[in-house]
Amino acid sequence: MVMRIAIVAESFLPQTNGVVNSVLHVLEHLQRRGDEVVVIVPDAAGDVPSEVFGARVVTVPAWSLPMYSDVRVATGGAGRLVRLLGEFGPDVVHLASPFVLGWRATLAARELGIPIVAVYQTDVPSYAAGYGMPWAEKLFWRRVCDIHDRATVTLAPSTSAVAALEAHGVERIAVWRRGVDTDLFTPDRRDLALRQQLAPSGERLIGFVGRLAPEKQVADLAALDGLPGTRLVVIGDGPERSRLEGLLPGAHFTGMLHGADLARHMAALDVLVNPGETETFCQVVQEGLASGVPVVAVAKGGPVDLVDESRTGWLYAPGDLAGMRARVLDLVGDESKRRAFGVAARRSVMGRRWSALCGELVGHYSAAVAVDQPEEPFPLGLLRRRDRARR
Repeated sequence: MVMRIAIVAESFLPQTNGVVNSVLHVLEHLQRRGDEVVVIVPDAAGDVPSEVFGARVVTVPAWSLPMYSDVRVATGGAGRLVRLLGEFGPDVVHLASPFVLGWRATLAARELGIPIVAVYQTDVPSYAAGYGMPWAEKLFWRRVCDIHDRATVTLAPSTSAVAALEAHGVERIAVWRRGVDTDLFTPDRRDLALRQQLAPSGERLIGFVGRLAPEKQVADLAALDGLPGTRLVVIGDGPERSRLEGLLPGAHFTGMLHGADLARHMAALDVLVNPGETETFCQVVQEGLASGVPVVAVAKGGPVDLVDESRTGWLYAPGDLAGMRARVLDLVGDESKRRAFGVAARRSVMGRRWSALCGELVGHYSAAVAVDQPEEPFPLGLLRRRDRARR
């Protein structure tokens, strides 16, 4: 059934992050289905496209965060959202990682009686301490709960995200994971010329991919300093780049990469390390696995669901940087193990194509539309409620 869908996202092009990546794949899928879609996002100094994959993009006024100018926060009240949604008349509103703009869209959708599918994707409350505002964590959780309590259904990307939401009293939760482009991220993109450039003396390449910001804990990679026969490759950009370049003088910083260039660098790595403890899913880990690269990640958040210990990589306890170093050393020092892990890593994600995951999302849309009020039980067997989880 063709649908009318309004997607309200806290961030969008030209930014590059997990939320934007997911929304773009969803838009591509909805275009193939023939759905009518509008996307409502914060403005970005005129750089936001007016149409993407056939969907009209509407911007609302926003301002940049002082400590992170690339992040735009929507301003104004819910009235503008009431007007935009009322004019479009969607069957369902999809909130992509809602917090500021998503809160206003929640109020607007409830006023108009439109079902809400809220996709929990960013652990904003945990960012508070990293940005010098530990006092704000409880306030941020209150906002998260205010949004998701009013949604018809909340879609969480991992078991840890479900547990975090349930611990704060959120109900009507279903698991919706993320897809991965296994044609783009593949071991076939391993480029010997690039490896020669990055590792002229044949070093094993240890990589990090992501935003260079406090919540990613990239500074933890200093614990890998001095590992014999290795070189650190840091792929990404962000407000902490200059500090990290000083902290990791032997590392190669590529800056932000996209598309085939990112996939080529990913496939060139020997081990991917993800030290961030606030990942609700961690798409980068999935892309590393698809590239045939073993992963070492902190045993917290989304990576716990993605890394199969002793088969596709290793997990280490939060804060145990000596453990991180030991697990990286285990892989860079054993070529046969590393290759076996890489083969298993690729196999572990081959069933997670975006087409299948977006098909699941459309099923959630349809189920939400079938519910008259958010307080009613969610149909189609898609709901994971707290009482079920306790059985």
